[in-house]
Amino acid sequence: MIKIRPATAADFDLIWPLLRDVFRAGDTYAVDPAITKAGAQQYWITQTRATYVAEGPDGIVGTYYIKTNQPGGGAHICNCGYIVSPAARGQGLAAQLCAHSQVEAAQLGYRAMQFNFVLASNVGAVRLWHRLGFDTIGTIPDAFLHPKQGLVDAYVMYKRLTG
Repeated sequence: MIKIRPATAADFDLIWPLLRDVFRAGDTYAVDPAITKAGAQQYWITQTRATYVAEGPDGIVGTYYIKTNQPGGGAHICNCGYIVSPAARGQGLAAQLCAHSQVEAAQLGYRAMQFNFVLASNVGAVRLWHRLGFDTIGTIPDAFLHPKQGLVDAYVMYKRLTG
């Protein structure tokens, strides 16, 4: 059974390996693959509005953050990032995390969620976000230099959370 809960400061040492491995791969996040642990903590914890972890019998198997996408007049739209451990992939955890994040974001007062940079090469994520009601509202051509596929497009995806 998976429990999704707010991350604590003590959780970061367990979150870091998930982030490190995904960021080092360099094929899904526009983050410097050489990011330090401190830099990742700032990116995933400090600069966010909230961070959550998914905990299973074997420990933390996923995490996500919510942050304000733009300040001022755009502060009613949030952005989220999700990471699932390799051992937990293919079991619906990303969908659970995204559903949880939508409820939490609405409770935090956000009216919509926007993903700014979903790589076209990340076919599973694109398919999942569409299945969960996100629309692709824009394409950034050749936005990302993928380590294996070369230049790939990135999508801007959006979903209204409240009326």
